[in-house]
Amino acid sequence: MTQSIATIALVVKDYDEAIAFYRDAVGFALVGDTPLGGGKRWVVMAPPGSGGAQLLLARADSPAQEAALGNQAGGRVMFFLETDDFGRDHARMLANGVQFLEAPRHEPYGTVAVFADLYGNKWDLIEPQR
Repeated sequence: MTQSIATIALVVKDYDEAIAFYRDAVGFALVGDTPLGGGKRWVVMAPPGSGGAQLLLARADSPAQEAALGNQAGGRVMFFLETDDFGRDHARMLANGVQFLEAPRHEPYGTVAVFADLYGNKWDLIEPQR
């Protein structure tokens, strides 16, 4: 049997502002944006060259979902964005306004720094030790 995690949902406040952040600041590609009716859309984004999981931007549609914006992992790092060139991507993301919550650090598993998305969810930008 073969399985993989294909898509991960991330609750967002607004489709278009989330698309702009992940495309323009983080550097993801817009894979699909399909209207579903009633103002809902199926919006999928992915890192460039990715063969892994994609990000589904799901607009909050209840008070409980709105309350979870920016804290979907209870304050922990929620996503791990791997790169083949930490310095390049860290510099590009800083130049595009991404807020890093710490300076880059070198760990036995690679070079890493935590950043926050536009709602405050925490991400690791990581170049694994090869």
